[in-house]
This record gives sequence, C-alpha cells and structure tokens, in this order.
Amino acid sequence: MSIVYFTSEITPERLIDLYEALGVSLNGKVAVKISSGEPGGHNYLKPALIGPLVKKLGGTIVECNTAYKGKRSTTADHWQAIRDHGFPAIAPCDIMDEFGEIAIPVTGGKHLTENFVGSHL
Repeated sequence: MSIVYFTSEITPERLIDLYEALGVSLNGKVAVKISSGEPGGHNYLKPALIGPLVKKLGGTIVECNTAYKGKRSTTADHWQAIRDHGFPAIAPCDIMDEFGEIAIPVTGGKHLTENFVGSHL
C-alpha cells in the first residue's frame, strides 16, 4: 500500500510542507520536471506557486521539446514559452534535448531495448 499526501490548500507553503512530509533530502543536482505550458495557455504550474519549493531544492527546471507539432516542438519557440511564462525568474531552466538526444540501454525491457533522452542528462 502506498502513502498518499493531500492538501486542500494549494499554496507555495503547502507544497513545501508536502515535500518535507516525505522525509527525504536531495543531494547534488536537482531537476524539477514540469510542463512549461503552451503559449497563450493556462494549464501549467505558475512560477509564483512552485518558486519557493524549486528555490528550496536548489532546482533546475527541466523540459524537453514536444514530439507533436506546436509552439514547444522547436527549441527557439520552447524557450520563448518558458520566458513568457516566467520560469527563468525563479530558477535556471534547461531544455534537455536542445542539442540532441542520447540512447540509454533498457536491460530486460518488454517493449524497448533503448530509451532516448535529452543529451543534457
């Protein structure tokens, strides 16, 4: 059985409380994977909400270009969306496949023998 954490109050403070409830400590580089959101859209975590947690973690916001057509499928457009949505104001940002991808072997995979990830990994 898994433990589920819940809060009815969606605030920066409660996000930090939820993280601290995990009882873990992250060392080294910390990647915070989010969706930077489509340009003109509203379905993404706002920097004002996640900023304090990302700063507490010393995190870097990471993203990858989308495989589907849109305004995040090219690196230039994706960086513009990241800037327009305010993420550089709260943390360093990295589009992990900005300069290509690498293949990582999948040992014993049922459907895959390798997985492609951004070269910044």
